[in-house]
Amino acid sequence: MQYPTFCNICSSWRLTLDTRTLQQFLILADTLHFGRASEQCYVSPSALSRSIKQLEEGLGCELFTRDNRSVRLTADGELFQSYARDALDQWDAIRQQLMQRSGILRGEISVYCSVTASYSFLFDILHEFRARHPGIEIKLHTGDPDTAISRVQNGLEEITIAAKPAIKPQGMEFQHIAESPLVFIAPKEPGALAAQLTAPIDWASIPMILSEEGVSRDEVNGWFTRKKLRPTIYAQVAGNEAIVSMVSLGFGVGVVPQIVLENSPLADKVTIMEVRPALKPYNVGLFVLEKKLKSPLIRAFWDQVSQSHPANGPA
Repeated sequence: MQYPTFCNICSSWRLTLDTRTLQQFLILADTLHFGRASEQCYVSPSALSRSIKQLEEGLGCELFTRDNRSVRLTADGELFQSYARDALDQWDAIRQQLMQRSGILRGEISVYCSVTASYSFLFDILHEFRARHPGIEIKLHTGDPDTAISRVQNGLEEITIAAKPAIKPQGMEFQHIAESPLVFIAPKEPGALAAQLTAPIDWASIPMILSEEGVSRDEVNGWFTRKKLRPTIYAQVAGNEAIVSMVSLGFGVGVVPQIVLENSPLADKVTIMEVRPALKPYNVGLFVLEKKLKSPLIRAFWDQVSQSHPANGPA
């Protein structure tokens, strides 16, 4: 699909549109929130606002409407959103062609995962990958695992290690690495919670510390729904490590993948609860956009993991 209006403007305004600007625009277009978008772009909200303003001035139109409570795409913004996606795809395509002509794999791959995933899986993967492909540099970003898949979908990262949701996102490929139980944890020294944690447990009254979103939150919501109960939410946090920390301090009961506990310095401060029915385990693996597998760099990384971790888990 052609977008002549924007193509003509971009060629005449004498402002270079780098890939970072387009990625920032696409992230904001997806989140419609300057705070969340700036976190995902690793820039301050003011820096993101300046970047978008410069983009709008160069194009000569408003891409977003803003007020004190909301951010929305304009009609021009929706049109430019399609252009930006196509432009990034074309940039990737020409990079791949030039790389194939040279016969040497050189460049960068952006990988995103949680701190726990970097400890548990990434070290061994990268150790082998760097030995085979010394010309490829890995740019590693760590953070909240619940935003991992969206970061790849938005083009901010190329590969992520994340838990597989119940429905695989459209247009993405998944490769299994490992499975980890999803467990309820309580403080080892319950203090004020001692009476509430005595069997039989009144789950409707237990203060829960949960992820804001993501696979674990969906599983917990389903668990309470099947029991026909509404959880008492004490806190909603980003990142499983933060859940372990709050539980260890006695604020409530949390739910985390067991692999998080195995890598946590606070593991001896919490205890795993025997809960029935058990939650579905985490199916952890690589996510990448299907079209990105055409890149020789991405394919090399994907094949490396496939050889190191044969498909022996859930599809």
